[in-house]
Amino acid sequence: MGSLLEELARRQAESRHRIEELRERLAEVRARLEAEEDRLSRLLITQEMVEEILGDAARFVEEPAGEGGEGEVADVSEAEVVRRGVVTVPPWQPELGVSVLPRTYRDVLEILADAAGAMRAVKISAALGQGESAAKVESLRSKLKRLVERGWLAEGDPGMFTLTEQVRRQMAG
Repeated sequence: MGSLLEELARRQAESRHRIEELRERLAEVRARLEAEEDRLSRLLITQEMVEEILGDAARFVEEPAGEGGEGEVADVSEAEVVRRGVVTVPPWQPELGVSVLPRTYRDVLEILADAAGAMRAVKISAALGQGESAAKVESLRSKLKRLVERGWLAEGDPGMFTLTEQVRRQMAG
């Protein structure tokens, strides 16, 4: 009987040792994940700052007609456009449709168009499938503020975003 109890004790010790090793590896992976999320957050903030700085300087250009041809500077329209250097959000104009916006921004407008009322950034982030992490929500909040500045969205109460009436009408068709 003693050898059976000794074997159980040995197996328990092995199991505890494996558990401790797994916990150490898990802590290591969590630390790496947190560091990578922080890095991504800084990269997103950097991108947004570059877009903010260069946004007014960036121009829309028509797709070159031939290979190697130079693009001509054009007025913003729903025609195919190539954005030079950065993704930009043009100021809302009656002749512009949502198709001139980058995909992420269009997704935000579609979510708000389907919403019963104003939404907070955290709810929009969740609806986009991005989750509710601080980095994702803050990155999205910056995009929402940009859409407000450019006339696509309105921010009635602080942090509550909704489509402007003209964009809502335009999207309704």
